[in-house]
Amino acid sequence: MWVAILWTHLGEMSIVLMFPGQGAQYVGMGRSLCEKNRGAEEIFSRAKKILGPQFLQICFRGPDEILMQTSICQPALFVHGCAVTNILREMGYNFDVAYGLSLGELTALWAAEVIDFETGVHMVSERGKLMQAACEKTKGSMLCLLGGALEDVDSLCHESGVEIANMNCPGQIVISGETKNIQKAQALAEKMTFKRVLPLNVAGAYHSRLMESASVGFAKVLQNIEFHPPRIKVLTNVTGERVESPEEIKEMLVRQIVSPVLFEKCCRSAMRMQISEYFECGPKKTLCGMLKKIDKDIIAKSFDNMEDFNCQ
Repeated sequence: MWVAILWTHLGEMSIVLMFPGQGAQYVGMGRSLCEKNRGAEEIFSRAKKILGPQFLQICFRGPDEILMQTSICQPALFVHGCAVTNILREMGYNFDVAYGLSLGELTALWAAEVIDFETGVHMVSERGKLMQAACEKTKGSMLCLLGGALEDVDSLCHESGVEIANMNCPGQIVISGETKNIQKAQALAEKMTFKRVLPLNVAGAYHSRLMESASVGFAKVLQNIEFHPPRIKVLTNVTGERVESPEEIKEMLVRQIVSPVLFEKCCRSAMRMQISEYFECGPKKTLCGMLKKIDKDIIAKSFDNMEDFNCQ
């Protein structure tokens, strides 16, 4: 009887899936999922066949300096998000909307059945390699600005020759560009009204024109990959709005590499759909924190390791 009641309750819920991007990774990610859930173990094993035997070793035991490399952490985060989503499906949850932050958008497309798992691993691996190569042939960095107004950020970018890379939530904007220009922006920002100015420990200037070579290369990767129409609603970082056709989805993925990530706008678009709950599928619980800054009354849950499922 209680099983029927549970399934009825889950069937009535409307749920958003959110997937994190680069920076959420940590050594040990996914380990408890594989140790305690057979489906998660299968997902990581399938990824291992594609990415090589060292993949699980790096995820579970590091070293951190290898895991944080763009070409490694992007596939790791994709696989982790897929494993978490499958466990939620095993529990009887159905989903209405999916979106992510940067890399997380590709995991959202897998969750919406636009691509299959093996295709997704291949795409993410190639994306990571292309972005890693772009980082290595340019000198770029990023800066997080907390507590400032958008007009101040726009002025700072114009004066420093940098670009907005992420609009995450109220009072949190990330800028990106050549290292010398980011250093200039930091010096100027510290004299302005921002509450905090934080240099980010990243390999390059993501979501800026310095990633143009990666964007061009990724367009070639996507040419011969078949995309399917989403089975659930998907929101894109480029516009913050719903994207539906396979052709448009491919276009947004290519543009996303050099465009600002409009994560806050994605959240607000989902909120207009009157969604009941938001599930963050991935490490570190960062997206739920951003979501709460947009609307403190939102019901949001993070799923990283098996302990997170046991307390639901």
